[in-house]
Amino acid sequence: METGKKLIITADDFGLCREVNEAVAQAHVQGVLTCASLMMGEAATDEAAALAKRNPSLKIGLHLTLVEGHSVLSHEKIPNLVDEEGRFSDKIILSGIRYFFSRKLQKQIEAETRAQIEKFLGTGLKIDHLNSHNHLHIHPTILKIVIGLAKEYKISAIRLPFQRAYGSCYYMLVAKARRALDKAGIRHNDAIFGLKETGKMTLQAWEKIFPKINNNITEIYCHPATATVGVLQKTMPDYQHAEELKALIDPHLKELLKKYGIQRTTFGDIPHR
Repeated sequence: METGKKLIITADDFGLCREVNEAVAQAHVQGVLTCASLMMGEAATDEAAALAKRNPSLKIGLHLTLVEGHSVLSHEKIPNLVDEEGRFSDKIILSGIRYFFSRKLQKQIEAETRAQIEKFLGTGLKIDHLNSHNHLHIHPTILKIVIGLAKEYKISAIRLPFQRAYGSCYYMLVAKARRALDKAGIRHNDAIFGLKETGKMTLQAWEKIFPKINNNITEIYCHPATATVGVLQKTMPDYQHAEELKALIDPHLKELLKKYGIQRTTFGDIPHR
């Protein structure tokens, strides 16, 4: 049965820095943002959690971080996963290979994932969904860990980063993730936009995406910030953060939602299948 056109609009990297936090709050209050994904080991995590509590209609998920970020556990507890400053490797592909073959690393990944979930729950916020930095949760080894912990902690929805024509190898990973999530009874979106457009979710990008949204549950994710400075300049210098925020609060987006008959929703509102 058709569900109509349902759209989840998510901001990732919530908690990374003040510029992201301010943009997330603004995009929800003044714009169309429905969800944000919270990083647990970053400098502005506590500020983000406080903002989320002041905006209860903004649904918050866990942005699991296992590369390009900081851990919750100390180096002593996960010595093979982070450096002495508690930072994960920035080498995503190499990290994925290491995670696949090392049982020692897998145990540390499980411990760190559990710690990030526990820290999130310790804020008093409810976990609307789970996804991950650079979509690492669809890595075959990590997916198994994530699904097990999602069932244990009753996390009912996980992002499925499926965007058509994104690459055959990636498609195979996502197809396997879809089957695993369905088997585990974990809800997920049907499609996503933002992979090919990452860092460039400008108003023009939104205008091109809207006609492609079908009668299903779609997620569009983005990376708004008030300015590309500090950690954003260091790690994402080419991202158009301010333009992404500008798009999210542009009244034209609400007009397009109405024009194409699209209803905004959240992961927590995805029906059981």
